[in-house]
Amino acid sequence: MQGLTRLLQLGGFCLMTWLLVRPLPPAKAAVPVDDGNSAGLNISLLLNRFMIGYDKRVRPNYGGIPVTVGVTLYILSIGDLSEKFMDFTFDMYFRQFWHDPRLAFDRGPGLDKLVVGAEYIKLIWVPDTFFVNEKVALFHQATTENQFLRIMYTGDILRSIRLTIKATCPLDLQYFPLDTQMCTLEIESFGYTMSDLKFRWEDGDKSVQMSPDVSLPQFNVLGHRQRIVEASLSSGNYSRLLADVQFDRALGYYMIQVYIPSSLIVGMSWVSFWLNRGAAPARVGLGVTTVLTMTTLMGSVNAALPKISYMKSIDIYLGVCFFMVFGALIEYACVGYTAKRIQLRKNRFLAVQKLAEEKKEEAMKQMNNMKSMELDLNQRHLDPYNMPPHTRIQPPPPIQTRNHHPKQATVQLHSCCMMTCTLNGGPDSDMPRQKQGLVQMSPATPPAPQAPPERLFGMKESFKSILLILISSVT
Repeated sequence: MQGLTRLLQLGGFCLMTWLLVRPLPPAKAAVPVDDGNSAGLNISLLLNRFMIGYDKRVRPNYGGIPVTVGVTLYILSIGDLSEKFMDFTFDMYFRQFWHDPRLAFDRGPGLDKLVVGAEYIKLIWVPDTFFVNEKVALFHQATTENQFLRIMYTGDILRSIRLTIKATCPLDLQYFPLDTQMCTLEIESFGYTMSDLKFRWEDGDKSVQMSPDVSLPQFNVLGHRQRIVEASLSSGNYSRLLADVQFDRALGYYMIQVYIPSSLIVGMSWVSFWLNRGAAPARVGLGVTTVLTMTTLMGSVNAALPKISYMKSIDIYLGVCFFMVFGALIEYACVGYTAKRIQLRKNRFLAVQKLAEEKKEEAMKQMNNMKSMELDLNQRHLDPYNMPPHTRIQPPPPIQTRNHHPKQATVQLHSCCMMTCTLNGGPDSDMPRQKQGLVQMSPATPPAPQAPPERLFGMKESFKSILLILISSVT
C-alpha cells in the first residue's frame, strides 16, 4: 500500500516537470486592423500627455497678456417675464472660446480637433464666468450632462453648455400696459480682473442669436443687441458683457379683460339717469353693484403687479371709471335730497295758498252779508237810531279768527260817493295800516249817535249811522 502511494507521487512529479520544461509554441504576428483603434490609442495617449505638467489652477499665459474669452449666445426659448417678481426666464446655448497653448498638438491626417465629453472639462482650466443678475441657474443633465469640449490643434478651446437662467429684470410700469420693456443678461468673470481676463463678443453683432420659434403670450420680442462695458468694483475693474432683449407688451389681454368690461360698467351705471327718481331700489342697487364691480376689477388687476409707489397708466383709467361710477351713485343721492326739498316747499306753498283761499272766501261771505243788509235797509228806508228797541237790527256777533286777532275793515270813499270795503286779516296782513284816501276803522263798538251836521261829504247823517253799524258787524 505504501509502495502504490509512492508510485503515484512519483508519477505526478514527472508530469509537472514535463509541463514546465516543454517548449512553448511560436507567437502569431499582430495583424493591424484599420478600424481606428490605433488612432484611438493615439488620442488617449494625446489626452494623457496633456495632463503631464498641466495645472488647471493656473490660467493660460500666466504673468503675461490677459486671456481673451469670446462668448456667443443662442436663445432657444423665453419662458416668462414676470411683472410681480421683476425677472425673466430663458433657455440658451452658452458658448465660450479661449486659447490655451498648453493644449496644442501636432495636426495629423484626419486629426485637427478633439471632441471630448464633460468629464475632461474638470481636468483643464476654464474661465470662472458667472451671470451678474442671475437668480437661478439650471444645468441640464438628461440624459447626460448637456455640455461638451472641443480642442483644436492650435490650442483654441470651445466649451458649449445648455443653461436655463432666471435673471432679474427691473421693469418700468409707468405706462403699463402700454409699455415697452428691456431685459439684460450680464456676463462677467468672478475672480479675474481685466489684467488677467477680458471678454468679447466672438461673432460681433451676430454673437447673440435667437430661435425663430421664440414667443411669449403677453409680449412680442422686438429685437436684441449686445454691449461691452467695464465694471469698476472695490476689488478691481472687470470686463462685462451685456445682452439686451427688448419686449413690447401685447394689449389684447388687457383690452378684453380690463378696458372693455370697465367701459361697459361705466355705461351701465349711466342707465340710472333714465330711471324714475322714485325708483329707489333699482337706482341704489344698480349704483352699488357697479361700484363694487369696479373695486373688484381694480383689485384683480393690481394683484398680479408689484406694490409700486408711482401711478400706472391703467390706474389712471380705472380711477376715472371708478369716480364716474361713484358719481352716478352720488347723483342719485343729490337728486333725492333736492326732490325732498322741492316737495317740502311745494307743501308749504299749498298750505299757504289754502289758507289764503279760506280767508278770501270768508271775506267774500262777509261782503255779501254787508251788501244784503245795505239793500234791505235801503228798501225799508228805516233809521236804525229811531227804531224801537225791540225792532232795532242787532249786528251779528264777531267772527273769531284762527289766531284770535280782531279783523279790520278799511273803507275808501271816492268822489262819486261809491264805497269800497276791504277786509284785513289783522296784524298779520301785509297791507299798510294807513294809506292816502283810506280810513281804518277801530274794531271797538260804535259810539253813541250825536247830533251831527246835516250832511257829511254829501251824505246824510242817517246813512253814516248805517255805515257805522255795518262796519261794526264786519269787525
